[in-house]
Amino acid sequence: MKNKSIAPEMKIAWVKESQKVLGKKLLESLIAVLPVVVIVLIMYFTPLVSLTSKELVTFIVSAVFLIIGIGLFNLGADMAMTPMGEHVGSGLTKSGNLKLLLIVSFVMGVLITIAEPDLSVLAEQVSAVLKGTVLIVTVGVGVGIFLLLSIVKIVTKKSLSSLLLFFYMVLFAFAAIMMENGKGVFMPLAFDSGGVTTGPITVPFIMALGVGIASTIGGKDAGENSFGLIALCSIGPMLAVMVLSLTTKGDLTYALADYSVEANLGANFWSLLLKQMLEVGKALGLIVLFFAVLQFAVLKLPKQKILQITIGIIYTFVGLVVFLTAVSVGFMPIGFRLGQEIAENKPMLIIFAFIIGMVVVLAEPAVHVLNKQVEQVTLGMVTRRSMMIALSVGVGISIGLSIIRIIYKFSILYYLIPGYCLSLGLSFFVPKLYTAIAFDSGGVASGPLASSFILPFAIGVCATLNGVDSILNYAFGVVAMVAMTPLITIQVLGFRSVIASRIREKEAMKRIVGADDEQIIDFM
Repeated sequence: MKNKSIAPEMKIAWVKESQKVLGKKLLESLIAVLPVVVIVLIMYFTPLVSLTSKELVTFIVSAVFLIIGIGLFNLGADMAMTPMGEHVGSGLTKSGNLKLLLIVSFVMGVLITIAEPDLSVLAEQVSAVLKGTVLIVTVGVGVGIFLLLSIVKIVTKKSLSSLLLFFYMVLFAFAAIMMENGKGVFMPLAFDSGGVTTGPITVPFIMALGVGIASTIGGKDAGENSFGLIALCSIGPMLAVMVLSLTTKGDLTYALADYSVEANLGANFWSLLLKQMLEVGKALGLIVLFFAVLQFAVLKLPKQKILQITIGIIYTFVGLVVFLTAVSVGFMPIGFRLGQEIAENKPMLIIFAFIIGMVVVLAEPAVHVLNKQVEQVTLGMVTRRSMMIALSVGVGISIGLSIIRIIYKFSILYYLIPGYCLSLGLSFFVPKLYTAIAFDSGGVASGPLASSFILPFAIGVCATLNGVDSILNYAFGVVAMVAMTPLITIQVLGFRSVIASRIREKEAMKRIVGADDEQIIDFM
């Protein structure tokens, strides 16, 4: 009888704890989304923009649902996606079957990428020339190959900096070949594909996979080795799309989508909601099916852990559906309209782009997953606050620079080549952990809001200033910029810590050398 009476009490305690955690997640989401809402409200009450009341109300309602979606997703990621990745990584590593680990990694990389909602959005934008299925499968294979290489890197404990230097040299060699063959119009799309691939579903799973493998292998560099998977997996899609572009005939044309608020309201809202449910269901379904096979074959986790993961998957599903629907209904149209309205006021346009870039990254779900994991792995040496500041500044700068490129119409390579040279150069002077975190952060920062709010904003600016025909050349590439600048800002954070450490060492040595002989105790 005693055991029977304890069970309900434990269930009640678990429900109360879940409600408490959910409340905390919703509060964090509110703090993240509120700055974007405040900025849009301020712009509404200025003569700079002329949004209608319907657009404003739709945006505010969408923001409320966005907060709920982010909160549910973050809770689901903690309960399901992160534990799944860790158990897969540690379980397969403990089995000692490297061949199985590599095969599973490749298949997992392909499946979760094909199911990534962000990639589907990008594929629809360029479906006039590239079939969506072709682009998605090509990018999926690219991620699968580089996830496999990432696992090899962890197992063999190879230097991440050396691998990044080599593959980015290959990347820019392909970029030169594209320019020579008249395929330069594909360039921004190729670089954007690397950013959108690392979305809210793939990031928690892949990062946790790295942590699970690195912690099982162990060693003094386990913390460093747990990062870097996102960085390498972002390169695969870029190379894959570049190879695809060299085999594609004809010119890439862009048809401007309907960014009006009315496009996703009324009867269209339900079709949009159903579409998001199907896409997210497909994404999570593939991962769950893959995990279930591993559970029966290798992992053998207890029922309690499986129950927790199941509940977490439900939270993740609901959160992502709500999040992506809210973004499509309210954030994408308003982003496009703001770009149109402010385009003619160039100084204000650049300032606004910098500010909106700083605050939009706060609402990226995967960013919070990364920041939490960084703080845990580094034992508080890199705090969530310092990571968020570095990411916000980096993304703000990237959006400002992207708008300048739209205004003056020059190639994205003028940014990417010196930017990646600087970030790769810094990797040889900062602690390796900072380099791994920085390159992962670049992929994580370019999440759903980058493609669903910032990209429409850039498209609105470009369409107004330069016409629809210029959008592929100059509006696209903004996601690539969002992915690049955190590489520099976070490594600068690491460089600062190195300099500060050396200054402290020099000051300590000066005090020792300058000490009086009487203060030195002779133990001989």
